[in-house]
Formats: sequence, C-alpha cells, structure tokens
Amino acid sequence: METTSRAVAQAPAAEGGEESPSARRAVDGYLRAPFPWYGLDEAFTGPRWLMQVGTAADGAVEHGSIGHGDEPSVRNEHVAGDDQDAKEKFAVVVTVAANPVRRSADGTGMLEATSVSSAAWLAGVGLLSFTWPGQMDHSLRDDWLEQQTETAWVLADDLDGPDWSTLSLPVDGVPTPFHYRESEFGWVLAGSAEQGVHLGAYGRGMSAYGLAFAVVKDVAEYA
Repeated sequence: METTSRAVAQAPAAEGGEESPSARRAVDGYLRAPFPWYGLDEAFTGPRWLMQVGTAADGAVEHGSIGHGDEPSVRNEHVAGDDQDAKEKFAVVVTVAANPVRRSADGTGMLEATSVSSAAWLAGVGLLSFTWPGQMDHSLRDDWLEQQTETAWVLADDLDGPDWSTLSLPVDGVPTPFHYRESEFGWVLAGSAEQGVHLGAYGRGMSAYGLAFAVVKDVAEYA
C-alpha cells in the first residue's frame, strides 16, 4: 500500500474544556474518510483515542487506527518483562478501505488494491512500532525495524500459512472469521467487515479472543 501515514495522536483539550486546534486537526483526517471507522464495541468501557490516518498521494484517506486501553509506550523505554510491560493493556483497531485495483488520480498509473493482507500488514507494523527489543542499541533499531517490517509483509502475504490460525469474532454482531497470530511482542489479527472495509487489530495484555468490533457512531467524540 503506497500510503503516507500521518500521526494524529489525541491531543489534550484546551483550557475551559474547549477542543484544542491540534485535536481538531487530528479528527479532521478521520472525518474526511469516505468509509466507516471501526473500534471495539460498547462492551469495552475504557479509554479510546485516535492514532493515525494513512493517505494516498492525492490526499484521500485510505486507512487509520483507533486505540483502546492504555496508551502503549515503546517497549525499549523499559526492560522487557518488567512491571510496566505487564501493566500495559491495549488493543488498536485498524480500518482499511476495501479498494479494487484502480487508476491513480492523474490517470497515469494503477493503484494497488487493498485486501485482508493489507490490514494484516498494517497491524503487524503497528505492533512493531511499540515493541522493539529493550536491550537493542539505538543504532541498530532502523535495521531491526526494516527486517521486521519485511517479515510482517511476508507473513501478511501468506494468511493461509502455518504462522496464522483462525478465530471467529463478532463484527457488528455478526460472527466473522479472522486470521490470527501471536508473537513475543503481542498479537495481530485481520479480517473483513460487510461495510466495505478490511479490519486489522493488534494488542498486548488484552486477549484477542474476547474482542468484538463495531462501527464507530461518532468519531468526533474521540477528539
């Protein structure tokens, strides 16, 4: 997927409870999407926050992520396996527009189609962004990320391979099949919804087996 991710972490409200300009800009990216956003259903009552949107070269929003639970810290910031790592419980839901192969906006080429593999890759890379090994030297991080990102793509391109299992989770109340895998850093899953989107998810400290997904009724409430 040739998209550009734009960080839009949830910003604090301005004094007096008014929405801050940065929070407004964050939610605007989500509001421009021509597809519905997904998150955990109402059974999850913890914090939720906007993370990032990915855009095509013409600025069209193609995917984005919504976080649930504890905002995760990069695992390198503390020793893996310590109390902080044990306490972090989060799940991130990635929504990807289901697009077929199509012409670019300028008509000069074709844009890559999106699929469940696209959602699996975005979820896998998302998990990596919070989980690089705690004992790794900073100078080696880029090489490690490049290698692991390539591995995430290879895994996402082989969803029927031995590294994945399957499970059924509710999406808008309908049992839906998902591809699922675990690693030492957390878990990743990917599937599709009936609303014209593919869904990816990743997390740590929260069991994937108890999750359920639903359309976000008003994404502006997360700003």
